[in-house]
Amino acid sequence: MRVITGTARGRKLAALEGVEVRPTTDMVKEAMFSILQFEVEGANVLDLFAGSGQLGIEALSRGARACVFVDSSRDSQNITRQNLQHTGLSSAARVAAMDYAAFLRSTKDTFDIALLDPPYEKGLAADALPLLVGKMSPGGAILCETRKGEPMPERVGEFAIHRTYRYGKIALTLYRRAEEEREEAEG
Repeated sequence: MRVITGTARGRKLAALEGVEVRPTTDMVKEAMFSILQFEVEGANVLDLFAGSGQLGIEALSRGARACVFVDSSRDSQNITRQNLQHTGLSSAARVAAMDYAAFLRSTKDTFDIALLDPPYEKGLAADALPLLVGKMSPGGAILCETRKGEPMPERVGEFAIHRTYRYGKIALTLYRRAEEEREEAEG
């Protein structure tokens, strides 16, 4: 696992071992950042269910202004901090040591991009979305990584599925505000 591009390009990242851990593959990570390529620079990013922190670190490496990494696992928090230190990106990062729901209920932050990569087939992405949509900036984008076929809501608050991308057994679901959908269709 490595940083694909930007200021920390090529840096190897540590990952946790075990059956509960499933790091995003480089192919899927590359696809995620191709989808968001013109939105990352200067963005305030949320890496929810951070794991090793690789998604938020990739965003910071590509020019995001700041990133909050949220994970309830102490091991994940520690590996994220280690990876931030190794890549030299700690100054633009904050690691929130708490459950995703507690974080989303308590944070006053607003995010331009939210990256969700929860454990598969537990419904956590769908559960997090209603809490997350009120924390997004007006032009914000939410990108969820799930197993292909895992049900995702068509609409959550003002947000609706913009597009779903499939990569083997993985699905990436992009949410945007529904009014932006209409404007793009009319434009």
